[in-house]
Amino acid sequence: MSSTLLGITTIGYLLCMTLYFGYLFFRNEKFGRIITGLVIVVALVHTAGLGLRWWESYDLGHGRIPLTNLYEALIGLGWTTVLLHLYIELRYKTRALGVLLLPIISISMAYASLSPRVENTIEPLIPALQSNWLSYHVITCFLGYSAFAVSFCAAVVYLFKARDITKSDPSARAIDGVFPSLARLDEIMYRMAAIGFLMLSLGIITGAVWANYAWGSYWSWDPKETWSLITWFVYAAVLHARITRGWRGKRMAVLAIIGFASVLFTFLGVNYLLSGLHSYA
Repeated sequence: MSSTLLGITTIGYLLCMTLYFGYLFFRNEKFGRIITGLVIVVALVHTAGLGLRWWESYDLGHGRIPLTNLYEALIGLGWTTVLLHLYIELRYKTRALGVLLLPIISISMAYASLSPRVENTIEPLIPALQSNWLSYHVITCFLGYSAFAVSFCAAVVYLFKARDITKSDPSARAIDGVFPSLARLDEIMYRMAAIGFLMLSLGIITGAVWANYAWGSYWSWDPKETWSLITWFVYAAVLHARITRGWRGKRMAVLAIIGFASVLFTFLGVNYLLSGLHSYA
């Protein structure tokens, strides 16, 4: 039953992604409100699907959080990202970032639906994962990754808009008036990077505590641990450049894009290219 709801969720996000592109061209506020309402409905179905999968794990006698394999990680990451997307829409009164965020969410969900059947089944946890620290660690990391995704989207839009507004002919500006102002994009970019950095820091700390509980060591230089630390240093540099050097605008946008590249390798690249204790994730 949960797989059915999550399949409907995938189709719903793909539809929302298409509608966001339509909003980009038509720029109709009423149409935009309909899209936001639809995203909220699909997000509720997404939440129900995750909750039902969690309940099904208890019904099977496993009793685990549904975030322990690639399939579950992708749908979980899609869920935290759509929550932050809705927060941005409501907080900053802008829907335009959905043009970039919904494709990320849709690709995550679609890729999950195409994962091998063994990933879709609810299996018991190995002994090392049977701890409440698993929930704390994974949720904080996913919130961090999602915040970085929002920061990345704001950075990409910032660079395109900064280039667009330099055109002397206003009629040639393709995205002028569609996306938030450069100052607002810079604010979103920075705040999401800061939130992501905080969540990733908590994820690393809870992961270290969990590792000590499971394997008797707080840190083992596992590839996932190492790349999480590299990502942490990248975003520490981003925040340092902002706070102490006053970096804004294009330089911050470039750093945010570099940081998200590190996030992608940490989340997916390590699993496919490197082996270690996190190979199951």
